[in-house]
Amino acid sequence: QVQLVESGGGSVQTGGSLRLSCAASGYTYSGSCVAWFRQAPGKEREGVATIDGDGNTDYSDAVQGRFTISQDNAKNTVYLQMNSLNSEDTAMYFCAASLFRWFCLSRGISEYNYWGQGTQVTVSS
Repeated sequence: QVQLVESGGGSVQTGGSLRLSCAASGYTYSGSCVAWFRQAPGKEREGVATIDGDGNTDYSDAVQGRFTISQDNAKNTVYLQMNSLNSEDTAMYFCAASLFRWFCLSRGISEYNYWGQGTQVTVSS
């Protein structure tokens, strides 16, 4: 049984940083798309950062230059380092894994097979 478990969310002030973690069991991250999505109240879930099967990273315009996705294969864990946070980053953050290998950021929600339960990030001024 595949499980993805996120941690690291919380409340932070504008300009602050957080690091999210997503530990996998029953699944090996390497070789396929791994992504961080987020969903703010009243908005659609959106992909913000991905790693493809070759280890290449990609980011949405909204987080480019502020967020960094990384992967520790030994720990089977994916991270999302979030810097320079602002109120628009407030959302529930989800990690997800796909059986596809490439074009990860362009893949829709339905193309991600496994999801974590989410971790809340709240940014206040």
